[in-house]
Amino acid sequence: MAIPELQTPGTTLAQRYEAVRERTTSLIRSLRPEDTVVQSMPDVSPTKWHLAHVTWFFERFVLEPHATGYRRFSEDYGFLFNSYYYTAGEMHARARRGLLSRPSLAEIFDYRASIDDAMLRLLDKPLTKDVVFATTIGLNHEQQHQELLLTDIKHVFSCNPTSPAVMPDLKTSTSAEVGAYTYSNGESGVRPIGAEEGAFVFDNETPRHEALLHPHRIGDRLVTNGEYREFIRDGGYRDPELWLSDGWALINQQNWERPLYWDESLDAEFSLGGMRDLDVNSPVCHVSYYEADAFARWAGARLPTEFEWEAAARRHDVSGNLLESGYWHPTAGGSQFFGDVWEWTSSAYAPYPGFRPLEGTLGEYNGKFMCNQMTVRGGSCVTADDHIRASYRSFFYPDARWQFLGLRLAGDAHA
Repeated sequence: MAIPELQTPGTTLAQRYEAVRERTTSLIRSLRPEDTVVQSMPDVSPTKWHLAHVTWFFERFVLEPHATGYRRFSEDYGFLFNSYYYTAGEMHARARRGLLSRPSLAEIFDYRASIDDAMLRLLDKPLTKDVVFATTIGLNHEQQHQELLLTDIKHVFSCNPTSPAVMPDLKTSTSAEVGAYTYSNGESGVRPIGAEEGAFVFDNETPRHEALLHPHRIGDRLVTNGEYREFIRDGGYRDPELWLSDGWALINQQNWERPLYWDESLDAEFSLGGMRDLDVNSPVCHVSYYEADAFARWAGARLPTEFEWEAAARRHDVSGNLLESGYWHPTAGGSQFFGDVWEWTSSAYAPYPGFRPLEGTLGEYNGKFMCNQMTVRGGSCVTADDHIRASYRSFFYPDARWQFLGLRLAGDAHA
């Protein structure tokens, strides 16, 4: 499966722009127009909407303020494809994006082509710091939506009784048997947390600050399907002592008995490559924070804080089963700090001491979501390789399951 390479040393911003934009379209090459319109639940956006939204982002935040004489492609598109930037204008309701049969997919590709032409003309001129910064945010934003595009269409296809494959020619991994779960001593004392100055980072990774880490231990790998299946078979979903109150209410209300995409036999799961046998050695994924927390209690452990996780992750190279690996599904083996699954932490998504959001409309990107959500770390099997780093923070509501979400265990040093 050919995936365009991203920026390498010596490439220009225009070349990076073309590579990111080309990758987005390569990810959906097997889809049909009918696939791109479906919205299977409010958290899922149609593929067609993703293609238009990331394009609108460049139009609104790069071309309109920085391209002399630029005229909007359509006066309707700002309303249709704005996501949550209220200071940029009103928007179509998120839960009703699946009703947008028009503009057509062909018209959206025309939109993308028009914005690409305008962007490349702009990037061919002497670049100001503002253009470089806004374009770089746009490229990182599009990489986030590449991941969302895949997780969203996975949910859409999972609702189809025929269980079609999003990408039929995905690589499959050979299962590698894992041993008993082991821990290493984590760093303790005052440790620096957050992004260092230099390369691009999102504002929620800043400012770099000191955090006190108490003596603890952290798991050497992710929790596997086999270990999670043992939790299920041991009655984990029926024992209220293991669950947070909101989690217990939720699993009973929704009749959750297993991770999202597992079949009732607990022997198979739906993937971007269609249904496949459950690999007991691969990391469990598509579990909510509540499920991750309950499993940790059952295992006599807990979830790591995001600061414990970051301190441990910095001991490892930023490499793993990420998008370019071509599996698009968790695989067995390795420390797995980067790739495979986003790892739930026990830390609420909150601002760092001294946090300041970006000025203007882009200040809505991260800061306003710092309430009622949990921090996840490490990226997943559909995160772009050059998009993740040890300081990267993402966030989801604790009931979320449609993303590649899994867990690593931790515990206090004396436990």
